[in-house]
Amino acid sequence: MCDLFCMLRLYRCVAINLLKDHSMQNPNPSSPLPVAIIGAGPVGLAAAAQLVQRGQPFVVFEAGSSVAAHLQGYRQVQLFSPWLYNTDKAAANLLAQAGWEIPAPDALPTAEELVDTYLLPLSRLPSIAPHVHLNARVQAVSRQGYDKVKTRGRAAAPFVLRVALPNGVQEFRALAVIDASGTWSQPSPLGSNGLPALGERENASQVRYGMPDILGSERVRYAGKKVMVVGAGHSAAGSLIALASLAEQDPQTRLVWVVRGSDTAKVFGGGAADGLPARGALGERLRRLVEAGRLEVRMGFRIAALVAGDGALTVMADNPAIPAVLGVDQIIGATGARPDHQITRELRTQHDAWLESTVQLAPLIDPNEHSCGTVRPHGHRELAHPEPDYYAIGAKSYGRAPNFLMATGYEQARSVVAAITGDIAAADSVQLDLPQTGVCSTNLAGDVPVKSDSTCCAVPAKAQSEKVSCCA
Repeated sequence: MCDLFCMLRLYRCVAINLLKDHSMQNPNPSSPLPVAIIGAGPVGLAAAAQLVQRGQPFVVFEAGSSVAAHLQGYRQVQLFSPWLYNTDKAAANLLAQAGWEIPAPDALPTAEELVDTYLLPLSRLPSIAPHVHLNARVQAVSRQGYDKVKTRGRAAAPFVLRVALPNGVQEFRALAVIDASGTWSQPSPLGSNGLPALGERENASQVRYGMPDILGSERVRYAGKKVMVVGAGHSAAGSLIALASLAEQDPQTRLVWVVRGSDTAKVFGGGAADGLPARGALGERLRRLVEAGRLEVRMGFRIAALVAGDGALTVMADNPAIPAVLGVDQIIGATGARPDHQITRELRTQHDAWLESTVQLAPLIDPNEHSCGTVRPHGHRELAHPEPDYYAIGAKSYGRAPNFLMATGYEQARSVVAAITGDIAAADSVQLDLPQTGVCSTNLAGDVPVKSDSTCCAVPAKAQSEKVSCCA
């Protein structure tokens, strides 16, 4: 008994010292708890700026080694939305006080310019920098002393975030949680049924997702190869345009575009009717490539399996009557992304059954019904969960739904922060002005609509002979 008692005392002392060593633990119970923000991308940093303006303590946990880690992964991409839609008002105000000047509102930034010109300076402001913690991956979120089942007194309990840091896993308390972790790091697989295609994982070395730097750092991967691009959204279009540019320089490069459905209306877009001219121009450029026969197009091709042989892949459809695509060297999956809800398993969250979006937001963004670039203004009420003071904002709030715009996330952040800090009038006063896509319905009777592929996408700046690009 004595040995056990001594061991318990020793364990208690070690635990207390660990808590004391970490200033973010909020060891003083009388001091205000911070709002925890998960993700230091554009929307997460916008939430931080809003909290600064309202004088509310906060802490930001970023899993990557830099802010805007997802954008850093496709720095070469030019966004199709101009600076006007890419900056948050509260963030711009804080930067302006430090002498920052917003770029020309109608100019189209690359992801690199958005990071280097706007997000990095924002994250380095004295009012924000001390509260941003990199290489800090949130593993789970719960309530202190409460599992998912327990109700009485739950709303008054602080949140507990379990975070993996370079020096080990630690826990932190928070007043509220704003989850802006996005979806880009969770790409959807190639399989048409939502599961990885047979052989997809086994042949992972020949498959990339998202928007690789085709004309830059990954040129050697694609030059002179037979490359298949899977998807019917703007990410797919951007990669196809970059590959077509590469094929002009290396004629041995061959392109195959695989689309699950039979309608390309969404990816070709609304042309001049698009409220974002660059987005409309992107689709027009892809249309011209198809009409010129510069790529093989396989419509209605739902991937079932990848079979390896002699260093290349045979890509098989789920319908045996459809001929397989032979001799594929590389595959780019631009089939969208999906949220990771595992970290909130102990919270009382409620998600739409098929989009995995915040449930009240789903009717506004459902791609089965809603294909315009307009979304009704929405804020904290549409983003709320049964768990008080937990909100998912940004691309994660959309779940699997495509075409999220940063401007939407900025208004979400403003409304949610106002609600958390008790300013319900401001939280309810939501305004959202998004440019229309010019494509509000399919125009080919009998075709199956093709879901756009991603939350953010574009065409690499190096592939452009004119200023065309994609989303933000």
